[in-house]
Amino acid sequence: MATTETAVRELTYGEAVREAIAEEMRRDPRVFLIGEDVAEAGHPFKTLVGLVQEFGTDRIVDTPISEPGYAGIGVGAAMTGMRPIVDVMFGDFITLTMDQMVNQAAKAHYMSGGKIKVPIVFRTTLGATRRSAAQHSQSLHAWVSHVPGLKVALPSGPYEAKGLMKTAIRDDSPVVIFEDKMMYRVKGPVPAEDYTIPFGVAAIKRAGTDVTIVATSSMVTVALGAARMLEEIGISAEVIDPRTTWPLDKQALIDSAKKTSRAIVVDEGYERYGVTAEMASVIAEGAFYFLDAPVRRIGAMDVPVPFSPVLEDLTVPTEQSVFDAAKTMCRKS
Repeated sequence: MATTETAVRELTYGEAVREAIAEEMRRDPRVFLIGEDVAEAGHPFKTLVGLVQEFGTDRIVDTPISEPGYAGIGVGAAMTGMRPIVDVMFGDFITLTMDQMVNQAAKAHYMSGGKIKVPIVFRTTLGATRRSAAQHSQSLHAWVSHVPGLKVALPSGPYEAKGLMKTAIRDDSPVVIFEDKMMYRVKGPVPAEDYTIPFGVAAIKRAGTDVTIVATSSMVTVALGAARMLEEIGISAEVIDPRTTWPLDKQALIDSAKKTSRAIVVDEGYERYGVTAEMASVIAEGAFYFLDAPVRRIGAMDVPVPFSPVLEDLTVPTEQSVFDAAKTMCRKS
């Protein structure tokens, strides 16, 4: 963590990601990045601008439009000693990389009796409200969180974006990191010194006593906004950011729910069979005798993400919907 003697700058989320990748590429010559439009174009979201000028096209590698092909190249490179970052520009496109992720990268260490490591990072996005329609707006992190052998990280701001990316690149296991595409211009404090954020350690973003709000990725910002609204009517909300869905800091969720006696889980993925269900189950099981109300889940609507802005905005959790749920749970009229 940053100390008073540490230089802290305001960086955007996108700048924090780029800085993490650049620092790790300077530190370790085995790190390279591969994907579509990642070199001269600097990525469709412009998060990689300038990297090809520093590291060249041998380490920032543009590929044809073939996610299965370049994901397979990444997995093979990782098995033979490199540390690739495979950039999948939209999270929806991980459907095309599932065999490489789920059947190859996630299983190789186990199937080789520990002789093979696959230190690969699959970098991709999640999040709606960008008006990108049904095939470019999904939040599919629950899929890969379901698979043994994969670690899954969800940065909620610039500080987490840099720290979790550096941890992912240094990890000997395959990691899938989801960045919310709506947050790339969001600014926040980022230490100038080298730092990492350990996987499986949740962060208490706001302390509270009346209700726990567990939130992932951009929903942390939503939860904090709802907490400020709740404070105005006398409800003290604690906001927990798990930071990784696997490994999951189960004890942090349970301990917070025991303290507040009420819990809401907020995630932008589809609500059914999703992250909210898993975390709600963890809380219900671990804090059952301390709860004054059933654990509430708030996820994305179970519909394809609409292109219409008016309809799209209705499909994802908002500060108001979280506020209303917490207010009802705490029996405030």
